Amino acid sequence: MITILSMIILALLICVIFQYQSKKGRNKELIYITNKLEQIKASQVSERILVVTDDKQLIKMLDMLNQVVDEYQENVRQYKKSKTSMKRMLANVSHDLKTPLTVIAGYIEMLQQQPQMKEQERVRMLEQVHSKTLELITLMNTFFDLAKLESGDKDIPLEKINLTEICKNNILLFYEWIQMKGLEVVIEIPERPVFALGNEEALNRVLNNLISNGLRYGADGKLIGIRLFNDETRVFVEVFDKGKGINETEQDRVFERLFTLEESRNKAFQGSGLGLTITKRLVEEMQGDISIQSIPFEKTSFTFSLKRL
Repeated sequence: MITILSMIILALLICVIFQYQSKKGRNKELIYITNKLEQIKASQVSERILVVTDDKQLIKMLDMLNQVVDEYQENVRQYKKSKTSMKRMLANVSHDLKTPLTVIAGYIEMLQQQPQMKEQERVRMLEQVHSKTLELITLMNTFFDLAKLESGDKDIPLEKINLTEICKNNILLFYEWIQMKGLEVVIEIPERPVFALGNEEALNRVLNNLISNGLRYGADGKLIGIRLFNDETRVFVEVFDKGKGINETEQDRVFERLFTLEESRNKAFQGSGLGLTITKRLVEEMQGDISIQSIPFEKTSFTFSLKRL
């Protein structure tokens, strides 16, 4: 009896010691987790919380905490990226507004200081003032359009549209420009109607942006093309050229808001760095997607797709 009692007492002591050690170990782990969370909150570290434990409840809590940490760090990354973009935007806006305003101010000053100026010269200067004023208006409208798109204030109702007709009409708008530049034009648009879910006004702007971009920055390839094709569920429109293209390192960023480089094709649209961003937003508003592929002087193409109807 004494032996059995001694064994029970020993077992109880072992349990107490085990529970004490487990509690001590858990407290240590909880203190580590708390300190790590405080460091993450203060942006001192960026790694995930790692604790080696067999405690199932603690493992579950750690998994949830690491998900929160991942989301927090992604939000911080996006915030920093947005902050950098906003700084770039202010620099771009300042530059893009300053240039035409300086020209306008210069012409007006000359008109004021030279009242005896020849009528022909006066008319020429006034035409330049008018041209630069329209450039400013276009630039401001571009910024406002993007702001409306990103805030959800721009209404883009979707309906069944004939992409065959829209593609033909848009390439025809550039016929004189294509002829003037002496470019070969490749048009691969089926005669049959191809219907998709979209918005005609938005699509006209998207195609106008992409075609004018190809003409301005791909003219050295002496070719501009448009292709319309589809599969069972999607309709695809590809605008392509054989110009200098876009570097592979820039391709992932070319649709970013305010991404501009000295040689970037994104500056084709009023130099604001917003043209391709607006194009992408419009395609997304029509529940579509857009991508780019570019091999310099071989083929650079922008392809967007919409839901087929």
